[in-house]
Amino acid sequence: MTDQMTGQVTVEELAALMKQTAGVAVDPGDLRQRAGSGFDAFGLDSLGLLGVVGELEKRYGRDMPERAEQCRTPREFLDFVNGVLTAEA
Repeated sequence: MTDQMTGQVTVEELAALMKQTAGVAVDPGDLRQRAGSGFDAFGLDSLGLLGVVGELEKRYGRDMPERAEQCRTPREFLDFVNGVLTAEA
């Protein structure tokens, strides 16, 4: 879920998107603890991340910069995507 108070993508939402779009099941708590690890450590490849970005674009009705697809870690991805969403809010 998106954090309703801040309009930010949460770790829980990212974990759900990873499962929904790429079939990669990851515990949100584990994702939070290891957010600095590469997406590959969770079994998500670049094509899977592209699916996550595409779903976020649909949910928010706006294009994400290409840089979102190039993020290497969940922390980097969430920081970048939430920065984009905050800047455009």
